[in-house]
Amino acid sequence: MKDRETPKNIAGGSYDEILVESGVYVLKIQNETRKSQNVTRDIDSSFIQFHFCLKGEGAFLFNNGSYKLNVTEESSLLLYNTQKDLPMDLELDPGSWLLSIIMTIQKFHALFSDEATYIPFLSAENQEKKYYAQEAINPSISVVLSQLMNYNLHPSIKSLYMKGKVYELISLYFNRVENTDLEQCPYLADEDNVRRIRNAKEIIIKRMAEPPTLPELAKEIGLSLKKLKEGFKQIYGDSVYGFLFDYKMEYARKMLEGGKHNVNEVGLRVGYSTASHFISSFKKKYGTTPKKYITSKV
Repeated sequence: MKDRETPKNIAGGSYDEILVESGVYVLKIQNETRKSQNVTRDIDSSFIQFHFCLKGEGAFLFNNGSYKLNVTEESSLLLYNTQKDLPMDLELDPGSWLLSIIMTIQKFHALFSDEATYIPFLSAENQEKKYYAQEAINPSISVVLSQLMNYNLHPSIKSLYMKGKVYELISLYFNRVENTDLEQCPYLADEDNVRRIRNAKEIIIKRMAEPPTLPELAKEIGLSLKKLKEGFKQIYGDSVYGFLFDYKMEYARKMLEGGKHNVNEVGLRVGYSTASHFISSFKKKYGTTPKKYITSKV
């Protein structure tokens, strides 16, 4: 595992590996292509793995593909085996997103040192056994996953934010209380509302060149304008158009790096009718013009 943030492109998708603190990593994998993608990563027996499928589905392959565990949309997979390395060999379907927490067993045990009997596989009789579990993702966990996938933060607090969200995610995963409410935004505990807000995100991404107005978007997903604004902010950490701006700039940056499109073409693809407007927006986001950005990558 690498001790730093390592974003990279994987043939049209993306893979980000983020070191949260010593022994704790977040992997963010997105396949935005029309073909299945294979992602591999060495993970030895000193780590416990939590995999969450936010969208689409995939399969974890073992023993050179002779055995596999499927992970589907809105489900999670826990892998724990102190006797055998479980390297990641993931086949991710088109249009699928996966977020994984990889943590050393030593670090994980320290989190629950006073509550060993609370977690089944932390008991003395089970600590040397393998443990696999597949669970549905509840709305509380879904919100935190979305916040980890999409956030708009100053770099100085990013590490702290990630650490807090990872521990929140782990605590919610092992929370036995059913139907936990979300204090800050209670209606997000309703799975249908979470689904509608996710749909809003998909709509603005799909139509980013000509996005609907907020009232139009609220009507299309079947929520009030107030719930759309508050819910979107709670899940994605930004306003609807703030999120869309960041998405468009990231999309544009990747297009420019691909080298197949000029500045005008990229600007039009993400919804700017004039090159000057696109250049201004790109500079606002990245502190440099598209042309200078491309030159710096040569």
